[in-house]
Amino acid sequence: MVFSSLVFLCVFFPLQMIIYTFAKGIEAKNTVLILFSVVFYAWGEPFFILLLLTMAFADWLISQFIYRYRGTRKSKAFLILGCVVDLGLLSFFKYGVFFTANLQKLTGFPEVIPQIALPIGISFYTFQLLSYMVDVYRQEVPAQKQFRKLFLYVSLFHQCIAGPIVRYKDVSEQILSRHVSQEDMRNGINRFASGLAKKVLLANVCGKLATLTIMDGLVENQVKNMQVLSTAPALSLWIGCFAYMLQIYLDFSAYSDMAIGMGLMVGFRYKENFNYPYLARSVTDFWRRWHMSLSSFFRDYVYIPLGGNRKGKARTALNLFLVWLLTGMWHGADWNFICWGLFYFFFLALEKFIIPGLQRLPAFFAHLYTLVVVFFGWILFYFRDFTQAWTVVKGLFGLNGNPFLNFESKNILLNYLFFLIVAVVACTPLARGLYHRVCSSTGAVSITVGTVLEWILPVAALLLSISFLVGDAYNPFLYLQF
Repeated sequence: MVFSSLVFLCVFFPLQMIIYTFAKGIEAKNTVLILFSVVFYAWGEPFFILLLLTMAFADWLISQFIYRYRGTRKSKAFLILGCVVDLGLLSFFKYGVFFTANLQKLTGFPEVIPQIALPIGISFYTFQLLSYMVDVYRQEVPAQKQFRKLFLYVSLFHQCIAGPIVRYKDVSEQILSRHVSQEDMRNGINRFASGLAKKVLLANVCGKLATLTIMDGLVENQVKNMQVLSTAPALSLWIGCFAYMLQIYLDFSAYSDMAIGMGLMVGFRYKENFNYPYLARSVTDFWRRWHMSLSSFFRDYVYIPLGGNRKGKARTALNLFLVWLLTGMWHGADWNFICWGLFYFFFLALEKFIIPGLQRLPAFFAHLYTLVVVFFGWILFYFRDFTQAWTVVKGLFGLNGNPFLNFESKNILLNYLFFLIVAVVACTPLARGLYHRVCSSTGAVSITVGTVLEWILPVAALLLSISFLVGDAYNPFLYLQF
């Protein structure tokens, strides 16, 4: 089940909110959230709820010993045990097939590659559990004595499968006690509705456009796909790659918006996960704005513990390399994701050691440089087949002997031009800034218009999104695979 499904929007979430509202006391409300989170997670694959329960229970138990022996070697030993358990299970389920397949290519062993299903959201909840145990070890939070409260934290359906990666210390007090004001409810509904509209009305259309123009790099008929890509007009390839660049931001940030909105409706305040990354003026700035919960996780739990930038340039470069190798691997068990991580390591190292004054360049050139790097990075991210990725890169400049445009590509541009402009605007704070400016304006007319917008727009966004979902089978969620 995903947030943008009709079952979730019309049955699951309304039912959860009704029962939650009538539940008396924080313990009853937490129980409602736990039960609905279990149903939500088990909806598509009931077996893997046992994995989530097992990992949460193991880390809850281990954290008791980490805290009991705090300040001693035993505490560190139990932390290492917890990390081995979590990372071992993550490696088995997410990377088992990848490593086995590559071992077979090198040695011929094993003869048969095992098929291991990837549990939904395992990368997200594993990192949440790891951050909890490390924070207990650092004595930043006490170990949670009640398993059910830790399980609520790690399984809460708002952010269990798609983030943001929430740290226990940020919500520990809210698990024990929370209050929802009318303003919280209104802001939560507005945030959820805007996220849903962003997903259904913009991201899904961008996804269709990308598939129409650059195909799906994961389809089985690779020979046919290569023929199509190598002869595609350059204009079609530019449109397709640009549409995917828009889709991946709109899709992922939409889910973060919906998670933040749903959290507000029940008293949880999750931190922002995106800050208009396509406005960045450097690659470094881009990663301060993109998937901020993941970037801060690697900074606080990998980069800084490795020494950060305190041990000389060579050690700093090594630390950056390890972080971005892991970042690439976190996104997917394939070589293109690893290379994508190292692609960003190259530019981040370049900015840190060779051109540290990049952000002092005129804004236009800094923005242009960043967008070009990110644009080509998404091509590497999209195509798991390197030959296809290289074919597309060459095709963008007509180096496959392909034309710049044809009748079909010209029609695609004309048909989607207005939509693409709207999607670009949605990647900036223009619309949100205008909305808040109108809603906060003084004067009788402005107050009336603002009130209408605050109540009408969310309802209109919800109804329009639901109407688009009816009968539309195309409703992917890109980060579900991570």
